[in-house]
Amino acid sequence: MTLRDRTGRRVAARSTRMWWGAAALALAGCGGGGNPLSNPPLVSNPAGLTGQKLSFAYFQRCINPIFEAVLPINIGGVISNNTCAGSGCHADATGTGGAFRVVPGAAMLDLSDPSNTPDVIRASDMYRNYYSAQGEVVFGSTTLSRLLAKPMLLNVLHGGGLIFDDPQDNNVRLIQYWITHPMPAGNDEFSSAADNLFTPADPNTGACNTQ
Repeated sequence: MTLRDRTGRRVAARSTRMWWGAAALALAGCGGGGNPLSNPPLVSNPAGLTGQKLSFAYFQRCINPIFEAVLPINIGGVISNNTCAGSGCHADATGTGGAFRVVPGAAMLDLSDPSNTPDVIRASDMYRNYYSAQGEVVFGSTTLSRLLAKPMLLNVLHGGGLIFDDPQDNNVRLIQYWITHPMPAGNDEFSSAADNLFTPADPNTGACNTQ
């Protein structure tokens, strides 16, 4: 009886060691390597390399008006109308819509006026709207950019409900175009390269391109 107990204990201990060894091999085979029970290496998130910015001229002519427009809102099948810049939504002073903020009624700036230097523009309400909107953009991806993903409910919640249910909506196309046409690397947001985002190529009189 005693011999069988000791043998049983030895077999159980040996089986446990064999199980851990097999588990380690299995995890290493999945690409883990090293100690399978240790913490994984730190995730590397390299900074963006291009430093590109989106066009301010296109924003104030073509994007900011979308935030001021009265749009239908679908929240659980209940339709109402409001603006993105409305109180309780994304209004800078009274909004409850998270980090994205809009100063309602922001005045447009004449970019052909030499007195409107970059420093002057960056101190304006329109630039505040631009800066906040660009912060909701993932360069190169319209579906990951919250500026579009949230109002279209693309796998992300939006307290303001469904705003754009048609990917061919002109407002959607304007935002998509802005996101996918950054200024050339090495140029700031006021680059004259933005002229080509309009037809004719004039940010003051040209129509906003969408393709």
